[in-house]
Amino acid sequence: MLIHQILKDKSLAGVATVKPGSKVSAAANLLSEKKIGAVIVSEDGVRPLGILSERDIVSALGKVGTSCLDQPVDDLMTSKLVTCVSSDRAIQVLQTMTERRFRHMPVMDGEKMIGLVSIGDVVKARLDELSQQADALKNMIMGY
Repeated sequence: MLIHQILKDKSLAGVATVKPGSKVSAAANLLSEKKIGAVIVSEDGVRPLGILSERDIVSALGKVGTSCLDQPVDDLMTSKLVTCVSSDRAIQVLQTMTERRFRHMPVMDGEKMIGLVSIGDVVKARLDELSQQADALKNMIMGY
């Protein structure tokens, strides 16, 4: 399965973004409100400058306390983004996310973000694919 097949059920409009300079508290509120695990930091919503995850916020809370909530997202975000493209295989993206220990990956077309996939999206797609393969094998064995 390719990443573009996962994205067909998602839209760029569904990717939560915050502007650079926004307070971490605003990003945390957005994460809570939308029940998501990461926001993209972007001036225009399509060119990502970084990503801020709930894990980044919790780590900062543990290190410096609640004062991190008043910091700009720029201070906590990951700016060296690991991205994928829509033609990447889901299993490769899953492997990268697992090895690098992160759960969200922007999908790019050149310099523009066209979506965001989570490890949950990729795992679900992979399980669906395996289920379809198992059904096909079962039907072949049973003579359907």
